Amino acid sequence: MTAHTLHWALIQLVRSCLLNSDPLEWILMIYNVKLAKLTLSYLKCCQIIGFLTFCLFYITPGGGEKARRLHTSRGKLLPRERIDRLLDPGVECVIVANDATVKGGTYFPVTVKKHLRAQEIAQQNHLPCIYLVDSGGANLPRQAEVFPDRDHFGRIFYNQARLSSEGIAQVKAATGEEVSAEDLGGADLHCKKSGVTDHYALDDNHAIHLARKAVRRLNYKKNIEVTIEPSEAPLFPADELYGIVGDNLKRNFDVREVIARIVDGSKFDEFKAFYGDTLVTGFSRIFGYPVGIIGNNGVLFSESAKKGTHFIELCCQRNIPLIFLQNITGFMVGREYEAGGIAKDGAKMVTAVACANVPKITVIIGGSYGAGNYGMCGRAYSPRFLYMWPNSRISVMGGEQAATVLATITKDQRAREGKEFTAEQEAAMKKPIVERFEEEGSPYFSSARLWDDGIIDPTDTRLVLGLSLSAALNAPTKKTRFGVFRM
Repeated sequence: MTAHTLHWALIQLVRSCLLNSDPLEWILMIYNVKLAKLTLSYLKCCQIIGFLTFCLFYITPGGGEKARRLHTSRGKLLPRERIDRLLDPGVECVIVANDATVKGGTYFPVTVKKHLRAQEIAQQNHLPCIYLVDSGGANLPRQAEVFPDRDHFGRIFYNQARLSSEGIAQVKAATGEEVSAEDLGGADLHCKKSGVTDHYALDDNHAIHLARKAVRRLNYKKNIEVTIEPSEAPLFPADELYGIVGDNLKRNFDVREVIARIVDGSKFDEFKAFYGDTLVTGFSRIFGYPVGIIGNNGVLFSESAKKGTHFIELCCQRNIPLIFLQNITGFMVGREYEAGGIAKDGAKMVTAVACANVPKITVIIGGSYGAGNYGMCGRAYSPRFLYMWPNSRISVMGGEQAATVLATITKDQRAREGKEFTAEQEAAMKKPIVERFEEEGSPYFSSARLWDDGIIDPTDTRLVLGLSLSAALNAPTKKTRFGVFRM
C-alpha cells in the first residue's frame, strides 16, 4: 500500500463516519486512523532503511572494480574476505583491516581517526586487537594532517605500546604492501635475519591461519562480573519499530514501545514511573545481561534530571551497564525553570553520566540536540559504543530553531541601525541555514566523521546491544566515584 492510497483510505473512512452517528463507528475510525498512521510511518521508515541498505551495498566492495581486479590478480584476498576467514565463535577481538583497493590503503586524516577509535575500543573493553596490514602508510599529500599532532599517525604506535603494557594482546598479519618488496623488508628478511616477525606466512590464507592460532594460544579467559540469565526473545516483532518511530521526529512516541521490542521477554522493571515522567528509567536484561535503561519521553525537567541521576547512582552501585536511548531536544529553559534550579539539576545528571564507570552504550533513536546530548551520554561522555538509527538527527539545535535565532539577531541589529529587515529577506536568510543544519544533522554526515560507531537498522538494535554488552564485559569495572553534586 502506498502513502497516497493510505491517505485516500483515511479520507473515505472519515467521510463515511461523519454520515453515521453511531459511537462505535467513531471508535473504530479512531483505531483505524491510528493503525493507518502507524502503517504510513512503517512505509516511510522502510524507505529510510532501503537507503541505508543501498549505502552499505555501495561501500562494502571497497575500491572500484579495476582496483579490486588488480588486487585479486596478485593472489590477495579483499579485506572483508580476510575478516570472514578469520572469524569464529571464540575470543572476542577488535579487528583493523586496511583496504588496499582504496587509495592503496594509505592513511588519510579520517583513517587515522578510525584506527585510533578501534584501539580505544580495544583498550576500554580489554579486547585483543588484530591488525590485517595492507597499507602504503601515511597519505603524503595530507602529511600535515596525519603526521605531526598528538592524535595523528604516531599515536597508533603509542597506543600499541600502551595496550601491550596493560596486557592486551595484539596480533599483526602483514598481508600486502609491506611484504611485496623483499629487499625493503619482506618475510625472508624479517623472519630469517632481523627477527622482527614470529611466523612466516606463505599467502593470505596462511597468514590468517597463523593469526587464528596465535589468538587461540593467548590463554584468555573472560571473567564476567554480572549475573547472566537465560535469554528470552521480546514478545513483540522488532520490525514494528518502523511504525512506532517513523521518519517524523516531531511526532511523539513512547520510548517504552521501543524498549519492549529490544529487551528480554519485553520485561521492564520501571523506576519512579510517575515522577519526572519525561525520562523513562528501569531495569531489564538483553540476551541475559542485566541493563539499566534510560530513555527520553520529552524534554528534561528538573525532576527528570534528578531521577536520572538517582538511577545512574543505583546502576553504578550494583555494577549494572547503562543503555541510553536518545530522543531529546534538551533541558527545559525559561525564567521559571531557571529559578526552579534546572541548571544545577541538569548539572547533577551530566556529572553522574560523566563519572559513571559502568559500561555505557548509547543509541540515538530520534533527535539528539543541545545539552540533551550531553545528559544522555553523547560522544563527549565516552560511551563504550554509540550507534544511530537512520531516521535520527544530531546538532546543537534544530535547523528551524537555529535559523530563527540567527534571524532574530540580524533583525535586532538592523533595527539598531535603523534599517529594514523584510519578511522576504528573513526567509532568504533562513533557507540556507535550515538546509545546512539538515545536511549536517544527518546520521550519514555524523558517521562519515566518526561521531558515532555506525548507523544500524532499528530491527538490529537488540543484537547490536547484545554484542556490545558482551564485548564491554570483558573489562573489569572500576569503582565509580562521583564528583560534587550541586544542591
